[in-house]
Amino acid sequence: MKRTVLTFSLLLIGILLITTSCDDNSRSPDFRINIATVIPEGENAYSLLLDNGKRLWPAASDIRYTPAYNQRVFLNYTILRDSQGEYDYDIKVNDIWNILTKQTIELNAENADSIGNDPVKANAVWVGGDYLNVSFMFNYGGIRPHAINLVENTLSSEVSPDAIELEFRHNSYQSPQTRLYEGFVCFDLKPFRIDDADLVNLSIKVKEWDREIIYNVVYRYNQPAAEAITQMPIPVISSNEYY
Repeated sequence: MKRTVLTFSLLLIGILLITTSCDDNSRSPDFRINIATVIPEGENAYSLLLDNGKRLWPAASDIRYTPAYNQRVFLNYTILRDSQGEYDYDIKVNDIWNILTKQTIELNAENADSIGNDPVKANAVWVGGDYLNVSFMFNYGGIRPHAINLVENTLSSEVSPDAIELEFRHNSYQSPQTRLYEGFVCFDLKPFRIDDADLVNLSIKVKEWDREIIYNVVYRYNQPAAEAITQMPIPVISSNEYY
């Protein structure tokens, strides 16, 4: 079934995600936009974890939101005050959008066709919190939603002793390449943690239209989150025709 293409920009082009730290001395009424991870707290209550390790409590909200575990979101919020409990700040949620959030899967002979290997362009690839964030572009022709996945390719003979090799895969289902759209997806990296280590190296292969690109990133854990944060622009999403 064809779904309606959703076209929107996440508010202001050029605004940067606040990914280093919240300013303890600032109580500006201006909104902020971040990528966050939802933490359900029971009875439809939830808190939010920023990629810099700050925990936010929605003390007020303009919208009704149903939380789910391991759900990544774009969060538009205003800091109200320092929290008196286990959270860093009480906030007002101005708006919240779910981000496609997926697990990495194993690519094998049985699922190779459904995974596909059609061209896709990665605008940016980075680690935020326990997730790999990918801002990407793909050609869409309106036949059916495309499949986007991060895979471990067990069919490949290339093995690196220094990094976990992954591939960012796209299946267009032979859709006409009518128009270029932008999308955004997060992949859970927690299954790649190694005991007695603080980080793992990841090598992400992306097949573009005319070349293959390798993105080498580091997934850090068991250490302060702020050490691993890189300031990134807010992604622009022009279509939700992918899953």
